[in-house]
Amino acid sequence: MAKYVYPAIFSPSDDGGFTVSFPDVSGCYTEGDTLAEAMEQAKDALCLILYDLEEREESIPVPTSINDVVTENGDIVSLVACDTLEYRKFFDKKAVKKTLTIPNWLNTMAERADINFSAALQEALIEKLHIN
Repeated sequence: MAKYVYPAIFSPSDDGGFTVSFPDVSGCYTEGDTLAEAMEQAKDALCLILYDLEEREESIPVPTSINDVVTENGDIVSLVACDTLEYRKFFDKKAVKKTLTIPNWLNTMAERADINFSAALQEALIEKLHIN
């Protein structure tokens, strides 16, 4: 889970829109009716592919320098950034049940303080993992 930046090629279409490809990310293509829409779609497509690679524990491709990207006449090269952690937070909200063990004295004190165990565990994990 990380933030990534890759060069993308925005190729003008005959209908006025743009097709988008990522030279370094196999199978990552999208399109948009306008350049702004194509940029948003590019971010979504890139994040989806990289998220999937992370989930399958496959290696993440190394991005090519934007200056080394080969284009055809009329193409636009731009960097596209995505954050797979933000993607996870937005799309993977399914709750999972965990069984845990804590000392009885701590359980008693937490119950007396009316602490929500699920919320406390989530807060602690977010802090421990340095997630903003």
